[in-house]
Amino acid sequence: MLDQYRDDSPTMFNLARREILAGGLFLVGGLAALSTLPAISAPASWSDESSARFMEISSLLIPHRLNEEIGKRIGAAMSALNPSLSEHVTELLAIARKKNARIVEDFFPDVPQVPLKETALSIISAWYLGVVTDAHNAEVFAYEYALMYQPTRDVMTIPSYAISGPNGWTADAPPLSNMPEF
Repeated sequence: MLDQYRDDSPTMFNLARREILAGGLFLVGGLAALSTLPAISAPASWSDESSARFMEISSLLIPHRLNEEIGKRIGAAMSALNPSLSEHVTELLAIARKKNARIVEDFFPDVPQVPLKETALSIISAWYLGVVTDAHNAEVFAYEYALMYQPTRDVMTIPSYAISGPNGWTADAPPLSNMPEF
């Protein structure tokens, strides 16, 4: 029996294999493109100018040498969580410039409690902890370079599975000294 004469399958419901394949590819391609939209839109809203202002306020808030690449990533992640971050950074910089601030103590008492002080504290926290949020699935931006490990770096190892520090899995073990003879 030919398919075009089947009475249990009307011709308006017949699909060719090509139509099914094209529809499936279109669906999979659309889902793949949709999954990349947040990743594309977040960095696009965080411009180089925003990153420069973020690094400027970070250097006023934190008395350490800061890594610019980590700062870009932290700023972009913070702006994805807080869309008004760029405006808060601009306002914080205006307060600091008004006071001719060189360090955080020069302008921090003049920062209004909410939301600017919270933004400033969250920037400080992100740099010291190496993460933007406390969530159990938070993205780590700076484990080895988190500022909480820097003051004691010369006497304590950064917590890891290797005593030689992060990414030190292939480091040679220190040689053993000669055993004392009795």
